[in-house]
Amino acid sequence: MHIYLIRHAHALDGENDAARPLSPKGRKQIRAVAKLLREAGAFEAREIWHSPLRRAHETAGVLVQRLRCRARLKEVSGLKPGDAVDTIAEKLGDLRHPVAVVGHEPHLSALASLLVAGSAAPVRFKMKKCAVLRLDRVGGGWSVRWHVSPELV
Repeated sequence: MHIYLIRHAHALDGENDAARPLSPKGRKQIRAVAKLLREAGAFEAREIWHSPLRRAHETAGVLVQRLRCRARLKEVSGLKPGDAVDTIAEKLGDLRHPVAVVGHEPHLSALASLLVAGSAAPVRFKMKKCAVLRLDRVGGGWSVRWHVSPELV
């Protein structure tokens, strides 16, 4: 079993944070990352969970389209930047199939830290915009399989 933690791609500035769309730079970022994942055969998920914020939903949508996969998009509560990570960690612990989670900072870095190190603080990961972190379930915990940042693509 494994999961992918994905930070949304670069978004435009705006007064209404929830409505901020991806920027042209962000669309280019997620297309490039999706191409890498597709060509490497490095992505398999049945669902892609995303926060209710527009930039996360758009990132998830472009990812599905560019990967040409059948993963179902699902808006999931508890994925906003300031949300507690315990709720999502519990949901992930109950899973029996691969899932991708598209979210925000500082939430994703704290979630990854909690899953891998057992504590959300101190944060042990830095999730740049459009970065993808794959975690594999090992015994009762999680282990890092790989981490890709968009500047490497």
